[in-house]
Amino acid sequence: MLKMIIPMVLLLPTIALCKSKQLWPTALTHSFWIALLSLQWFKPPMELMTFSNYYLAVDQISAPFLILSCWLTPMMIMAGQNNLITEPTSRKLTNLTSTSFFNMELIMFFIAFESTLLPTLVIITRWGGQMERLNAGTYFLFYTLIGSLPLLVALLSTQTYSTLSIYMLQLSDYYKTNPWACTMWWLALFTAFMIKMPLYGLHLWLPKAHVEAPVAGSMILAAVLLKLGGYGIIRMTMTLAPPLKFLSYPFMMLALWGVIMTGFICLCQMDLKSLIAYSSVSHMGLVIAATLTKTEWACTGAITLMIAHGLTSSMLFCLANTNYERTNSRTLILARNMQLLLPLMGLWWFSASLANMALPPTINLMGELTIIVSLFNWSDTTILMTGLGTLMTAAYTLYMLITTQWGETPSHTKTISPTHTREHLLMMLHILPMMLLMMKPELIQAT
Repeated sequence: MLKMIIPMVLLLPTIALCKSKQLWPTALTHSFWIALLSLQWFKPPMELMTFSNYYLAVDQISAPFLILSCWLTPMMIMAGQNNLITEPTSRKLTNLTSTSFFNMELIMFFIAFESTLLPTLVIITRWGGQMERLNAGTYFLFYTLIGSLPLLVALLSTQTYSTLSIYMLQLSDYYKTNPWACTMWWLALFTAFMIKMPLYGLHLWLPKAHVEAPVAGSMILAAVLLKLGGYGIIRMTMTLAPPLKFLSYPFMMLALWGVIMTGFICLCQMDLKSLIAYSSVSHMGLVIAATLTKTEWACTGAITLMIAHGLTSSMLFCLANTNYERTNSRTLILARNMQLLLPLMGLWWFSASLANMALPPTINLMGELTIIVSLFNWSDTTILMTGLGTLMTAAYTLYMLITTQWGETPSHTKTISPTHTREHLLMMLHILPMMLLMMKPELIQAT
C-alpha cells in the first residue's frame, strides 16, 4: 500500500517544484505512473486482504474505487489542459487525491471525507467560467457541512463508549443496549452519505456544481465524490443493521422515485452538462435503493454500477467539453449535427450513450440488471419503478444523442476546429477499462 501512498503524497511537491512550462507534462507523467501502479490491486480476493496497520487497509470493496480514482487523475489533467494553460500557476497546484477509501477507522474516514470539500470548492469557484459559480460553490459548501455536522457529533459521542473501527464496530454491545442512540447514530450517518450521493430531494447542489465547474471538476465530482457516499453506505450496511427496519423505507422510496423524476427532468433540459448531472442523480438512486436491501447480490450490483457510471459519466462530461470548446455554448440546440463535422467524435458519443443506456454487453447492464433483480426479490412492486426508470434513462439518452449528433447544422458551427489526438486518447482511456470489465467483470466483485 505504501507503494501507492508515497507517490500520491509526492505528487504535490513534484508539481510545486517544477517550472511552469513543465507543469502539465510532469503532472501527467507522474499521475500515469500512479494509475499503472494502482492496477496491482486487481488480485484474487484472498491475496487482497492485506492490512498495513489498524487504520489503513485495502479490500475487495475499496480496491475498485481506489483504482477508479487513480485512473481518472491523468485523464482529468488531459481534459483540463486548456484550463491549465490559461490559469496562473497558483491555481494549477490544486490537487484532489482522496484517501477516504483507504481508511478503516471512522474518524479518519470522516476527516478524509471532509477534506475533499476544500479542493473541490476551489475548483468550482476559481476555475468556473461564469459568475454563477459562486452560487454553486455556496450550495455545495452548505449542503456538505449541514449533512456532516450531525455525523461528527454522532462519531464523537460514540467514541466515548465504543470502538470506531469499521471491522470491530459490529461486535460492540453499545448499540444493542442503547437503541435510541443507535437510531440517531444511524440517521446522522446515512444523511451525510445520502447528501454526498446525492439522494433525490437532497440533490440541488449537484446540477449547479456540475454546470459551473470546469471539465476536471465535473469528472471528479461524478466519478469519485459521488462514489464516496455509496462507499460509505455499503460499508455501514454491511457493518450495522438499522435499529428499526422501517427506517430505511423512506430513503428507498425517495431513491426509486428520484430515478423516475430525474428522468423527466433530463427530458426538459437544454443545458448539456445539466442533463448529464441529473442523469447521475438517477443512476445513484438505483445504487442507494440496492445498498439498503443489505444483500450481497445488491451490494455487488451497486459497486458494479458505480464503477461503470464513474467511467461513463466522466466520458460524457469530456465529450460535452469538446463541444463547448468549439461552440462556446452548452445549449443543446446550438451544437447540432456534430457527427457531420466531427465524425470520429460522433462514434465516441454513440459508444458513451450506449453505455449510459446500459445496453448489452456493457458493464452498466450487469450492474443495473443485478440491482433490479435484487430489488425485485426484496419487493415485487419495485419492478414498476425500476422498469419505468430504465425506460426514462433510454429516452433522455437518445434525446441527448439525437439532438447533438443530428439535425440542421447551425451556421456558427460550420468552421469549428478539428479534434485533437489528445481528445481521442482521452476517450480511449475511458473505453478500455469498460471493455476490460465487460470481459472480466469479477475484477470488481465484492464477494
